[in-house]
Amino acid sequence: MSSSLLPRAFSRVLPKPQQPLHRSSSICATCRRYATAPSSTSLPAPPLLLKLRKDLKTAMQQKDTARLNVLRALLAEVTSSAKSPNPIKTDLQLLSVLRKRAAAAKAARAEFEKAGRQDLVDREDGQASIIDEYAGGVETMSVEDVKVAVEKTIGEAREAAQGKAVQMGEVMKKILGPGGALEGKPVEKSEVARLVKDILGTK
Repeated sequence: MSSSLLPRAFSRVLPKPQQPLHRSSSICATCRRYATAPSSTSLPAPPLLLKLRKDLKTAMQQKDTARLNVLRALLAEVTSSAKSPNPIKTDLQLLSVLRKRAAAAKAARAEFEKAGRQDLVDREDGQASIIDEYAGGVETMSVEDVKVAVEKTIGEAREAAQGKAVQMGEVMKKILGPGGALEGKPVEKSEVARLVKDILGTK
C-alpha cells in the first residue's frame, strides 16, 4: 500500500466525534405547552391570555406553587376549549372562567372550614386571591350601565309586544345582537342574562 494512502485509510477507522449532549430544560413539557400554546384561531391571543402564559414562566422560575397551580388550571381549560364549539378567544371569556374558578374556590373553602382543615382553607384563600388579581385586570362595563341598557331594551320590547309577554331569549338577542345596546361592549353574557331575568321577573 502506498504511503500516500495511509492517512485516508486511517481516517476511515477513526471514531466520529460524539454530538454534544443537550441539557434538559428545567421547564416541564406540560408547562411549556401551556406557556406557548398557540391560539385556536389566527386571531391574536387576548391580552389576559398572553399575561397568563408569561406569568406561568415566571412562576416556574420563582417556584411559586400557589400561582403555578392556578395558572396551570386556567391554561389547561383554555387549551381544552380549543377543541370545543366555543373556544376561549377573548378576555371576557377568560373572565367568565376566572369567576367560575373563584366560586369553586369559595365553595371548597367553606367545606374545608367545616372540616377544620385550616391548611386547606389557607390554600383556597391564596388561590382565590390570585384569581381575583387576574379578574380585576379585565375592563368591563359597570353593572349600573348594563342595567340601564337592559331596562331600556326591555321597555322597547314590551312596547313592541303590545301587551304580550316578552321572552328572555328575545331580549338577549335584541340587546347583544347587531344594533343592540350592548353589541360589542365589554360585558359578560351571564351578567346580562341575570339582569334580564331579574328585571323581567319583577315587572
